[in-house]
Amino acid sequence: MNGDWLIRGRDGRLSVYLPTDDAVLCRAELGPGGPWEPPRKVGGEQKLRPGPAVGQGADAYAHLAAWRPTKAGEAGLVHSTHFRPRLAALDWISIGHPDSAGDRTGTPAVTVDAQGRAHVFVRNKAGGVSMRGQKEVGGWGPWRDLKGREVDDRLAAVTGESGLVELYAAVPGAVLHWRQEKPGSVPVLEEAMETPVRPGTLHALATSAEHTTLFYADDSGDLCAWRPGTKPVTLLASAGPGPVSAIRCELDGHDCTLLAQRSASGRVAFAAYPTEQESAGAWWTESGPQLAADAVVALAVDEDERVVAATLSRAAGKLLVTRRKDEPGLALEAWREV
Repeated sequence: MNGDWLIRGRDGRLSVYLPTDDAVLCRAELGPGGPWEPPRKVGGEQKLRPGPAVGQGADAYAHLAAWRPTKAGEAGLVHSTHFRPRLAALDWISIGHPDSAGDRTGTPAVTVDAQGRAHVFVRNKAGGVSMRGQKEVGGWGPWRDLKGREVDDRLAAVTGESGLVELYAAVPGAVLHWRQEKPGSVPVLEEAMETPVRPGTLHALATSAEHTTLFYADDSGDLCAWRPGTKPVTLLASAGPGPVSAIRCELDGHDCTLLAQRSASGRVAFAAYPTEQESAGAWWTESGPQLAADAVVALAVDEDERVVAATLSRAAGKLLVTRRKDEPGLALEAWREV
């Protein structure tokens, strides 16, 4: 999944979105702390192509986007809304193709503005970015070409605390940043920041009323943090080659940013620092069992504001979950399979 696939729903229950070769499955807690219900298909029986995306609004509704095959050699994007984890999601509806017609062009990214409107971004056949957003009165606006060249497949969409939608994309030797100027407007390209960026490593997070922060790995393997309008900062060496997950949470009374990544040793590595204070430094601490090479990590906070971490390996067919203990620091309960 492109996006935060472990989320807390409107009813306080945690849920996970699990991609398969031709569908998206959802599992949700039956009660606080589990147990978890069996997997259920999202959006009906429509067959999907690999690489779906998920985003969540301030109303806690989840919005999903994916490609579906239409005819030989062609595909179109579809969208579904999931209001509560233990309810059925709405059926997939077509939102078309950024180039009117053609095959899959890239992995979609989804974010939701302050008014609850989903915005779906995807690379187009020209190598730039296209976006389609929901209207405030229902339905969808037209596809918009946001420009750009040689954009990497995996985009990072985020909504700031301002409620305005932003997008980050990697291109050779740089990161591009788009932002809405006002609610409902089309995001505009505001900055191209030169940096050696490793494709597939972007993760964006709202970190204050004024800023979102982009985390990415550079060519040397260092994990960097960048807020538009400033210079990027090297945080620490990446724990492993895969994507990083990041959330804001309260740790011992402090507003912190928590990072998690599958480490080179195969375990989950965590690092935390005061939000937007990268100069304070961060250090990896490993936890849990060794994981399969394809395992990915996600972070969330539950209804008691406790940190929750999950790992998913499709190859091993395992979903593991842990929670922060009720004690100082970032001590975690034993990882358990659900």
